[in-house]
Amino acid sequence: METRSNHVLVGAVVLILIAVLALFFVWIARVNGGSEKQYDIFFKQSVDGLSKGSTVSFSGVPSGQVTEIALWKDDPQFVRVRITVKDETPVLLGTTATIQCSFTGTCTVQLDGAVKGAPPIDCPADNPRSACPDGVPVIPTKPGGLGALLSSAPQLLERLSSLTERLTELLSDKNQASITGILANTNRLSKALADRGPEIAATVAETRVAIQKAGDAAQQIGVLAGTTNTLLNEDVRPAAQNLNKAVAAAQHSMESLDAAIGDARPGLQAFSKQTIPEVGQLVHDLRRMSAALTDVAEKIDQGGAGSLVGPPKLPDYKGPKK
Repeated sequence: METRSNHVLVGAVVLILIAVLALFFVWIARVNGGSEKQYDIFFKQSVDGLSKGSTVSFSGVPSGQVTEIALWKDDPQFVRVRITVKDETPVLLGTTATIQCSFTGTCTVQLDGAVKGAPPIDCPADNPRSACPDGVPVIPTKPGGLGALLSSAPQLLERLSSLTERLTELLSDKNQASITGILANTNRLSKALADRGPEIAATVAETRVAIQKAGDAAQQIGVLAGTTNTLLNEDVRPAAQNLNKAVAAAQHSMESLDAAIGDARPGLQAFSKQTIPEVGQLVHDLRRMSAALTDVAEKIDQGGAGSLVGPPKLPDYKGPKK
């Protein structure tokens, strides 16, 4: 009985020592490794070459590792990669994640783009589901490196194929003949220009002379403009002032004439209404008197002065001769 009790006691002590030793190792690991944070990254590209335990680097500095890789249950187009990084890693707003692969086939998760003074990426308190669909903060992604090249390879091949077809059409026999004709025409044009070299040089020289003459003409126009300004200041402006004075004097004379006409208007009205009819009557009477005088003169001429007081004498009658 005592032997059995000793065995149980020894077993219990051993178990306790093992548990204490395990706790000690866990504590040592925490002390050495420090606390860590978890983040999710959703890639819409192939994550071939990335595996559980792959390195997570921040600006090239190893800062954590990949702990889980799985298709996202809400949208199978995305691959959810969960990572753990050290607590002192500056995962701030503006930080992005890319997959960097080498030609050996191994890939790592590269974090970069932290902005000084920006708040850390965290789950908001008001709506955590939208920013943290699986309970941890999400780091946005950006294409880069060999992964981006491989994801865009189909489009690149399609564009290369289209470019090749267009080059084939461009270099067809018909287009080659056209290009040959264009080159031949270009050669003839170059030869013609070379033959016309002296004439072109003479034309350029004449153009220079014309430009020089144009400059001289512009200078003379400037001098003429200065002379015109002087003439305006010295001659035209005083004459204009005298003309303004003459116009003012003429206006004053017109005002005086208007006043005189206004004063003479009553006399003119009386002359037109009274004097003119009387003058007409006088002319009529003078005409009648002139007619009477003319009649008297004719009578005197014909019968003498006696014809004015008696009837005219009858002519003497003489009988026929026997």
